[in-house]
Amino acid sequence: MSAPIVPPAMFDTCEDRLMVLAEIEQRVRWLATAIIDHANRVRPNPTGLKVGGHQASSASMTTLMTALWFEHLRSGDRVSVKPHASPVLHAINYLLGELDESYLTTLREFGGLQSYPSRSKDPDPVDYSTGSVGIGATAPIWGAVARRYVTTLGEQTGAGRQYSLVGDAELDEGAVWEALMDPMVAELGEVVWIVDLNRQSLDRVVPNIGAPRLQGMFAAAGWQVLTVKYGQLLHELFERPGGDALRTRIDEMSNPEFQRLLRCTPAQLRERLPDTPELASLVRTLDDGTLHAAIRNLGGHDLQAVGDVFAQIDDTRPTVIFAYTVKGFGLASEGHPQNHSSLLSTDQIAALAERSGVSLDAPWQRFGPDSPAGRACATTAQRLRRDPAALAAVPALPSDIGRTPSGKATTQAALGRTLLDLTREAPEAARRVVTLCPDVSSSTNLGGWVNKVGVWSPAERKNWFEDDAETILHWRERPTGQHIELGIAEGNLVGALGELGATWSRWGQPLLPIGILYDPFVERALEPWSFGIYAGGQSILVGTPSGVSLAPEGGAHQSITTPSVGLEQPGCTTYEPAFAIDVEWTLLASLARLGRPDGTSTYLRLSTRPVDQSLAAVPSDPGARERRRRQAVAGAYPLRTCEQPVVTIAAMGATVPEALVAAERLQSFGTAADVVVVTSPGLLFDAVQARSGHGTADTWILDAAFPVRRATPLVTLLDGHPHTLAFLTGVNQVRATHLGVTRFGQSGDLDSVYRYHRIDADSVVAAALDLL
Repeated sequence: MSAPIVPPAMFDTCEDRLMVLAEIEQRVRWLATAIIDHANRVRPNPTGLKVGGHQASSASMTTLMTALWFEHLRSGDRVSVKPHASPVLHAINYLLGELDESYLTTLREFGGLQSYPSRSKDPDPVDYSTGSVGIGATAPIWGAVARRYVTTLGEQTGAGRQYSLVGDAELDEGAVWEALMDPMVAELGEVVWIVDLNRQSLDRVVPNIGAPRLQGMFAAAGWQVLTVKYGQLLHELFERPGGDALRTRIDEMSNPEFQRLLRCTPAQLRERLPDTPELASLVRTLDDGTLHAAIRNLGGHDLQAVGDVFAQIDDTRPTVIFAYTVKGFGLASEGHPQNHSSLLSTDQIAALAERSGVSLDAPWQRFGPDSPAGRACATTAQRLRRDPAALAAVPALPSDIGRTPSGKATTQAALGRTLLDLTREAPEAARRVVTLCPDVSSSTNLGGWVNKVGVWSPAERKNWFEDDAETILHWRERPTGQHIELGIAEGNLVGALGELGATWSRWGQPLLPIGILYDPFVERALEPWSFGIYAGGQSILVGTPSGVSLAPEGGAHQSITTPSVGLEQPGCTTYEPAFAIDVEWTLLASLARLGRPDGTSTYLRLSTRPVDQSLAAVPSDPGARERRRRQAVAGAYPLRTCEQPVVTIAAMGATVPEALVAAERLQSFGTAADVVVVTSPGLLFDAVQARSGHGTADTWILDAAFPVRRATPLVTLLDGHPHTLAFLTGVNQVRATHLGVTRFGQSGDLDSVYRYHRIDADSVVAAALDLL
């Protein structure tokens, strides 16, 4: 349990404290509303395009955020603010001296305050980026996991709660319930969700009374469930004769009826509210002002009630607080069913300014430093001030471990092999690696790594199969483990991945997180992973097995578009290695890009197809080997060259063997063919753009892999959509045919499936001859 941390000496009485908090609350409400008003009505808008903003959604959160920031929040706490309440966050930061006044007129302006809270783009402190529904809400859960994980490395991150301020409509998002259901979440006592229960979504009033059902779902997941439903005025009325009837009437009222009462005059309330003689008698005793105030006296707008429920938080398990609120509280639009993005009129803004004690000629007033509210702001600012975290460097990583794989191997298996090698070659760097899986560790060849490093758990658990000689995968759960196993929910995986990849910027302690999932499900996880990258999370996402190479599994487990998805994702480099050595080199290069201000994430697409590793023809000379490595990491390398080529085959990943077979067959009847292995279409595309003056990427790799002196008609080949490599024709302006997968797959043996999709050697030979 916790109590308010405002020093008692600041106020003579509780009433004084509440009066000052109410004054701050009203100023925050004004500032948030005025920020949106200025962006839409005052700032010049020559294009006429809607600017937007959410005055009503901000107003419903103002009491909750004022109570949290000015009484309960500590410097070690982190808060995820619901997207549409971003102006409230900026208003609070402004009053605390964390935001310059010049930014208050820049909401949704280029270079100004962002539409929704952004860690990477807003000028003031933002703990979590939000905006994509459900993702920002769940981020503090994974932030709690990330903080705990960092502490197991012996690093100090401090302590603190992880708050999520969530709109009730956001609970419709499936990502919320996927996160709540993961078994580890029930152990995270620092997680606190505050649900803004205003019972409105964008288009409508939510029709059913859903709070009891939601409360039961949280309780079933092991959460402490608290509710702040009514304010002090209603509680006082409940104690009067007829008060039980009033409580029953409001409790049983549908959401739409309650919202309609918010729009009623006192005379209309006297007609509509009573449904029993007892309630009618109580209503007759109330003056118009009291009756009007009572119907909107919900707990989420009562500073004392909110403070009381915050004091009940139990830090031994996660907590959710359902705070009943009115959307648009304190504004002329309060309770209106279409107020989601509505704007106050000029007259309504003027009236709000008068109630808030500010002038429209000077709308951005802070409190005087010697006023009680000014002193409260200064004290809060001092309490919440954080020292910037000094960024520790990632321990040195090798670029080449030095082994040359032989025999037949898969790129999927090479991942686990490289991680094990890293623990021997660079143990300090390897200690920063953390892998995550949604229940696919063994089927993605991570068993050896898991056996080596153990499974992470907040507390050590007994391994009941330790003495079972037939158990191959040893599930040793302990705080020093480096593998995190989640349930079958890809959103949870990448949510945790993003937060583990953000520890470098939160606490100055970089981790090297790698998430592994089946490649057909990468697109399911793409939005939350992309949002994590946007928020500064740097990580490696491994999709395996990929393409149609897992032929017997059929079309449901054959990915098609993921190669181009990786190419198109901002802040991300994509690799699809052909050989085990390519996996090692590209993985090490990807790890070296993590945990630093200029870092980037990586998407690694791997296969379960066994490939003869001698086909890689890795040079034995150290200089030539290093040249090959640099080219593989940069995006492509020539694998087979002829004296006078007449056609070039550019292949990627598991299809390289087909390219080599086709080249040999073409050579046998006098058609000389070069083979270029593409490891990263994204890096090659960046180089092509830079050559045209669009971007700053290095272009040397184009000259190394596709020199103009060897330019010939081109056949591109990959186990994915052919447009991924289609841009390569622009390197030397040549004719081309693009082979790949464009339709759902079939179950069958690999040869049959390759023929079906026309990515077999026969199809490559035919395509080359057609070009010539």
